Amino acid sequence: MTVTIREARDADLPAVLALYAQPGMDDGDVLTPDEARAIWQQFARYPSYRLFVAEDTGGEIVATYALLVMHNLAHRGTPSAIAEDVVVSPTQQGRGIGRALMAHALAQAREAGCYKLALSSNAKRESAHAFYRSLGFQQHGLSFLIETSQELS
Repeated sequence: MTVTIREARDADLPAVLALYAQPGMDDGDVLTPDEARAIWQQFARYPSYRLFVAEDTGGEIVATYALLVMHNLAHRGTPSAIAEDVVVSPTQQGRGIGRALMAHALAQAREAGCYKLALSSNAKRESAHAFYRSLGFQQHGLSFLIETSQELS
């Protein structure tokens, strides 16, 4: 399938929210368009945080991801990139769109001079893990999290 990957526009936010609403992502619990718009406008305050969408030939938004390029003091100041909120419409999965998104993210990271492109995936999403491995991503280290509502032990 041929898609065009571009930076998201304000008008794309309802379609992006619909992608996030799918099971296994946010399970229908998504922001309102106005809430999303307020947060999306904050992206512009980050030096290198962008939301991308994949648009099919008919103009439908079929996938999205966010990319953050972080500047570092470690690694001799070489930046790194993180892809986040990667999602493809369930009806469009298996058509090469996810591969196109990740190729785009990798190209963006290279262009920014990053030494790595990282992403995280929910431990339950085994098919997504297999997909990322098929692209050449390697499991690296461990991720840890604590809900901000919790106290440290």
